[in-house]
Amino acid sequence: MDAQLLGGALQGISCEKDVLIEILTQRCNSQRLMIAEAYRDMYGRDLITDLKENLSHHFKEVMVGLMYPPASYDAHELWHALKGVDTEEKCLIDILASRSNMEIFQMKEAYLMQYNTDLQQDIDSETSGHFRDTLINLAQGTRMEGYADPSTAAQDAMILWEACQQKTGEHKNMLQMILCNRSHQQLWMVFQEFQNISGQDIVDAINECYDGYFQELLVAIVLCIRDKPSYFAYRLYNAIHDFGFHNKTVIRILIARSEIDLMNIRQRYKERYGKSLFHDIKHFASGHYESALLAICAGDTEDY
Repeated sequence: MDAQLLGGALQGISCEKDVLIEILTQRCNSQRLMIAEAYRDMYGRDLITDLKENLSHHFKEVMVGLMYPPASYDAHELWHALKGVDTEEKCLIDILASRSNMEIFQMKEAYLMQYNTDLQQDIDSETSGHFRDTLINLAQGTRMEGYADPSTAAQDAMILWEACQQKTGEHKNMLQMILCNRSHQQLWMVFQEFQNISGQDIVDAINECYDGYFQELLVAIVLCIRDKPSYFAYRLYNAIHDFGFHNKTVIRILIARSEIDLMNIRQRYKERYGKSLFHDIKHFASGHYESALLAICAGDTEDY
């Protein structure tokens, strides 16, 4: 029935965008994939192709983005970030700093299948320096899981502190190796030991000692380990308020997190910034694009 309604909405004289929003934003990803299959059986056409042909601008990005499985969507975003006119470093940071080993493995498989090229090779050719090395380390997806050793936490913290003091190439390598490969549980202890040793929070120390995209990536890793929803709330707030509504960032985070932790992101956003995410999107976006974003985001009772 959904496929039939979508066919009618897309193949009529004028595209019925409200129907697209009503169906595609209110179904989960696995349901949307089943709808796409039914659509192909019914019309002999590809739903993503039809969406691309009938829609435009940011509204098209939202509707098409919803149709990708999560790993394929990450791969799609990474490829465009790496192969576009300008490398979109913040997109690389958002995705690679926040994904689990399994998500990274699936994303790399999707990347190879969709673009017939290796993600790590593309990172190597399109980025540089310690930023590149850290991205490649993250893209290996080899972070230890569930393991913590209190006896080595102080040792790791001392290495991090020295890396913030001395800033040699070797120290930068050791810094990113610890942040990219230790388990979340281990790093929680390391960050606490770092505070004990230095009297300073690890994020403040990184901000003082480093700059550029390398610094942004290191901070993103720390923030994601501490509280991923808070990190994405912070990124959404920046995208909405600091960059004059950076559409790509807002779209990517809403779609990528919609079935993972978007409710928690909304909660952190409201706690930290005093206004709901729903309110801020409504204030800055417009038209069917706004309607689609709000339908994905949803809101609390007072938002409606």
